[in-house]
Amino acid sequence: MSVSWETLDLHTAHPFGIARWTHSVYPRAIVTLDHGGVRGSGEAAPNAFYGETGVTVEAVLPLLAPALEDPWDWDGLTARLGARMPHHHPSVKCALEMAAVEWCAHAVELPVWRLLGLSASPIPPSSFTVSLADLPAMRDQARTAVAQGYTVLKVKLGTDRDEAILTALREEVPDVTLRVDANAAWSRARARRMLGVLEDARVELLEQPLAAADLDGHAELRARAALPIVADESVHHVSDVPALARAFDGVNLKLAKLGGPLQALRALRLARAHGLSVMMGCMIESSLGISAAAALAGLCDWADLDGALLLADDPFAGLEWTAGHLERPTAPGWGVHRI
Repeated sequence: MSVSWETLDLHTAHPFGIARWTHSVYPRAIVTLDHGGVRGSGEAAPNAFYGETGVTVEAVLPLLAPALEDPWDWDGLTARLGARMPHHHPSVKCALEMAAVEWCAHAVELPVWRLLGLSASPIPPSSFTVSLADLPAMRDQARTAVAQGYTVLKVKLGTDRDEAILTALREEVPDVTLRVDANAAWSRARARRMLGVLEDARVELLEQPLAAADLDGHAELRARAALPIVADESVHHVSDVPALARAFDGVNLKLAKLGGPLQALRALRLARAHGLSVMMGCMIESSLGISAAAALAGLCDWADLDGALLLADDPFAGLEWTAGHLERPTAPGWGVHRI
């Protein structure tokens, strides 16, 4: 059995800004498992907020790759990865888990979602992200997305001009569904003041308004809010989910921060058991990573899977998009191929 990987940089078509930073280049790694003439692939999409960079991925892959001993031994893989590096380097673990799962799906010639016995329910319409920029640029992003047929926009906030941004976007695109993501940038007082602004702008949901560790603040805000409050940065591990139920209405699950599709599926089922709604989210990643999230997205209430659509150089093809509507891949494995 051979495990190999390739590191590469993905470039967004335009600078992508959130409250913490603005970037145009995203280091990624593509992991490939070859065994018995069958191949499986996975993507590592590191995020510095969760303690990973392109440099750490390159350093850790040789240490974690030996854990992939048997593609069918998923529990064993999880245990071996955890034993080597508990609660660290989730995107590398995600890539290895993705490669193992896809290898198994190719071995039996099934799409991954069929291999996992998941529902064929349609994927909810995905939001398209309006990233932080100057106001004319954000207006242009929203106008262009709506002209292309998107009906749900996710607006990045976390500035001292958030009110003006929402007012401008509602003027620009009055009829679309708006979601807001503050990326943990607001204070408690700022978040309380923004609730009325969000309501006036007819915002559907608010994602991660406060610092990741501030569960008390989120619980207080949730008690005041008329719209759902959804955790993102507060979700680092599957084991985080139960504690979030007292502070949030839902969770945004991302494979790269949870350690892979099997871990995300566990987190999803745990969220349901605790009465939480679920968003299937993503990083800026290629269609390989997005296809893995798509395999689970039919089980979710909301989808935010536009990561590959923001790229200028997606190295994978095979996903079928009609504006914000993503068709679940039907080809074996993840259903995408390298260009």
